[in-house]
Amino acid sequence: MTAAEPLRPDLARELIDRATKAAARRAKRLRNQLDAVQLGQDRHADHADTKVLRRVLAEHDWPGHRLVGTEAARAAWSLALHADDDADLQRAATTLLERAVQDGDARVQHWAHLYDRTLVNSGRPQEFGTQQVFAPAGVELCPVRAPDSLDQRRASIGLSPIATGLEKVRLRCAQDHPVDDSSTVVLAAIA
Repeated sequence: MTAAEPLRPDLARELIDRATKAAARRAKRLRNQLDAVQLGQDRHADHADTKVLRRVLAEHDWPGHRLVGTEAARAAWSLALHADDDADLQRAATTLLERAVQDGDARVQHWAHLYDRTLVNSGRPQEFGTQQVFAPAGVELCPVRAPDSLDQRRASIGLSPIATGLEKVRLRCAQDHPVDDSSTVVLAAIA
């Protein structure tokens, strides 16, 4: 990974702008601050972001650190992570991101989050414990494969133990989310 100027600063700006706006929309949606019209506009914007990311992946493979810089690579990851309505895109992005990780052009933690998200979205247990949901009892971990070895898998890719990760998520969500809201929302927080 390099701190040099990205090869495509124009693409970097677009990815960062889209991810920043998408994060603001998700925050409002999570806090139930959108009316029906705004929710429709929100979904349309999400689909537009997914379409742009699909084009970027087709033209460039994964937009890694060398192509767009660290911040924009994170933005691309965030867009892929939240493209829950397009399972094919998420799976393709996971594969391309894994290759970028192997080439030293992306963060393995980003790949782990996206990989877990694709597993959870397909109804399978996650591998690294990065995905949680809001449930009536609070933040809960989505099902995990082989929970007894979860902390070892997390350590192998530089993630903190699951208890630490969950506590960070719970603290953050306690500040950001109403206590009495019993909706189920998949989270991809700082696990």
